[in-house]
Amino acid sequence: MSTSTPPGSPQPPQPPQSTRRARSHDEKDEKEEKRTEKEEKEREEKWRRDPLSAMVWAAILIWAGVVLLLSNLRLLAFIDGLPNREWSLIFAGAGVIILIEVFIRLVMPQYRKGIVGSLIVAFIFIAIGLGDLVGPGLLGGILLIGIGVALLLGGILKR
Repeated sequence: MSTSTPPGSPQPPQPPQSTRRARSHDEKDEKEEKRTEKEEKEREEKWRRDPLSAMVWAAILIWAGVVLLLSNLRLLAFIDGLPNREWSLIFAGAGVIILIEVFIRLVMPQYRKGIVGSLIVAFIFIAIGLGDLVGPGLLGGILLIGIGVALLLGGILKR
């Protein structure tokens, strides 16, 4: 049984090629929109599940703003010994804030997630902040010890 039409009979009407292309293009656009909506929902869900990260970065920005404001008001004059005292304070404070985040993640199970990266960033920020106070040799050793401890804790806590 053949579905072909006999010779000489009219062919069924075919939609114009431009219509087929438009339909194909519309389907692609629709798939792209669905994918974009899904990514946005995932991003929103991530922030709902982990508001601690948003609070930590907000605290770091607030800390940096407070330090720069105090510096402009000449209220940090008592730390005259440091050449880059504002940035030293900002980095050291940011490191401490991130260490507080790590502590909260360890203590509160609802916020538990990987902490090794945060610990490493915290130690690096603190090292940058304290770089003007202590020598680079001592600071490098402390930084390596801190990173090693972070990796060790990460390995122990994953089990």
